[in-house]
Amino acid sequence: MVRDTCEVFCFDEEKVNAVKQRLEEIRGVEQLFKALSDATRLKIAYALTLEEELCVCDVANIIGSTVATASHHLRFLRDMGLAKHRKEGKLVFYSLKDEHVHQLVSIALVHAKEMENRGE
Repeated sequence: MVRDTCEVFCFDEEKVNAVKQRLEEIRGVEQLFKALSDATRLKIAYALTLEEELCVCDVANIIGSTVATASHHLRFLRDMGLAKHRKEGKLVFYSLKDEHVHQLVSIALVHAKEMENRGE
């Protein structure tokens, strides 16, 4: 059986201290991944990579939900800084906040496909 842990405990103090000092840099990033870890919100984010802008009713039909549910998820994405909205008459349109969000979703999709192709 292959062990996946060290057989003796030792560590590189210089490396450990250098990395520990930088951990504060990722503060808040977990919220971004939390927002995208929900399957429905990820589907919505992906849909917004395919179409520049979608109204709440479009999103509801895409994900097969009520308008209220779609609106809830879109509001969550907006509150997390991943999406933005604009109102046009009685319609509300959503889009991704910026290119970084588009890239995150696209990179995750490429990675998942690569894992699938390797049988992982």
